[in-house]
Amino acid sequence: MVEELPSVFLVGPMGAGKTTIGRLLAKQLGRTFVDSDWYVESQTGADIAWIFDKEGEAGFRERETRAIDELTQQPQIVLATGGGAVMAAENREFLKQRGIVIYLNAPVDVQMARTAKDKSRPLLQQPNPRKILQGLYSARDPLYRQVAHIIMPTGHTYPRHMVNQLLQQLNSFCASTSVVSEPEKD
Repeated sequence: MVEELPSVFLVGPMGAGKTTIGRLLAKQLGRTFVDSDWYVESQTGADIAWIFDKEGEAGFRERETRAIDELTQQPQIVLATGGGAVMAAENREFLKQRGIVIYLNAPVDVQMARTAKDKSRPLLQQPNPRKILQGLYSARDPLYRQVAHIIMPTGHTYPRHMVNQLLQQLNSFCASTSVVSEPEKD
């Protein structure tokens, strides 16, 4: 199954566990793991907070789109995207057409618990981070669902258990799509 599996792309809100799950999944699949935010930082030589400060969110999103385009063309990787990557229609198209997209769906309470002390998230450096997270979730959830091939709730189990569940879902997904995509034999 692993050889036939296209690249796997993880989407979801900040704090959903995309990096943690992505690393574990890549290890299980014997693939390279890439985090799109880290990729942007390595390409620019600056961290996300600095890019936001100097170029604003629009400047960061342009860099992110270039990164998503490049990364989604790499074969057999596991890619964790930034929470806002789905905001650009171009990114959604790259993700949906070039691999299997898994939406890690984390409720706002889970996001709050996981990001409460994280000072590296520019969008949360506000007086009311819960309100920010709720607004982002409301705006982005339909886009995550639009692009997803598989939706996996997070915050209810250990990461290794979740990866095992994902591997089962990927097997099922590949089995169901190969039946549909194989030409009929005469």
